Amino acid sequence: MAELLDYKCPNCAAPIKFDTSTQNMKCPYCDSEFDVAALISKDEVLNSQPADSFEWESQASEEWAEPDENGLRVFVCKSCGGEIVGDENTAATKCPYCDNPVVLSGRLSGVLKPNYVIPFKLDKAQAKQKLKDYLNTKKFLPSMFKSENHIDEIKGIYVPFWLFDSDIDAQVSYDATKVSTWSDSKYQYTKTDHYHVFRKGNMSFVNIPVDGASKMPDDLMESIEPFDFSEAVDFQTAYLAGYLADKYDVGKEESIPRANQRVKVSAEDTLGNTVTGYSSVNPTNSSVQVLRGTSKYALYPVWILNTTYNNTKYVFAMNGQTGKFIGNLPVSNAKIWGFFAALAGGLSAAALLVSKLLGLL
Repeated sequence: MAELLDYKCPNCAAPIKFDTSTQNMKCPYCDSEFDVAALISKDEVLNSQPADSFEWESQASEEWAEPDENGLRVFVCKSCGGEIVGDENTAATKCPYCDNPVVLSGRLSGVLKPNYVIPFKLDKAQAKQKLKDYLNTKKFLPSMFKSENHIDEIKGIYVPFWLFDSDIDAQVSYDATKVSTWSDSKYQYTKTDHYHVFRKGNMSFVNIPVDGASKMPDDLMESIEPFDFSEAVDFQTAYLAGYLADKYDVGKEESIPRANQRVKVSAEDTLGNTVTGYSSVNPTNSSVQVLRGTSKYALYPVWILNTTYNNTKYVFAMNGQTGKFIGNLPVSNAKIWGFFAALAGGLSAAALLVSKLLGLL
């Protein structure tokens, strides 16, 4: 005996029932019919999918050796609490987040030593030029911002990242439709076929980055990705000379939810790209299982630039390896309205021209 659950019509969302005359599931409101076996098999697939499972092991287990620890100092900002790392010669500096002075607070005792570092490839002059190039691409930027713009401060910072590797099993279910239309002398017809689509696959992810500094906005750091890990080297304190280095204050365990989310979204997108040939596709259920997940700790190079306009500070970030640049900018309302006015004027002129041409026919 077939087991009937609380089914809804995919067309109008009304409850559907078994119709004895057609031996199908039928909607009493829009007369759509659905094969019972297809609906039952759909539920069997959904019920067999396991819940998401994420487990990670850490490779970043080596603590600082005594010589390394003695060569570095941690400074804590009295204003915002941001933490930065300087070498043994650093006596005082400015906070890379709020520009306030920071003072020596303690050593890196008990802190995990980075496994890897990607050295800076672009210098301060190149970062400044990238800012100019970036501003020149923005059409709605106030003219005075470019002419008055000056860089208040530019800092090269090694930002801490947790890197996650994993093999995964993923499966996603979709509701899909194919719509066809035709007509005769009296009516226009539309036929909608409904499908249950299932995808399953194995994937591997390597070096999924998660920002380990709470003061660095995740969206800003993700916007300057990717970093090329093939150029990473084993960590040495010498790479920090001349730069600031931010000690992680978001641990591996706290970073795992973000890694899980990035893995899940990427896996679902990859499987979704294989579902083609339908008029519409909507995911209904997914399951992601992380297998043999591991993590490591690395420092990535980032240039942070601050500039001021109309008493407002604007922050820009540049990938210190690739030069990818991002930042928030002011917008000129006058330029925006001017653009739309010109667009409207062009459309009006085109409409007038068409009207005149039609009048000649």
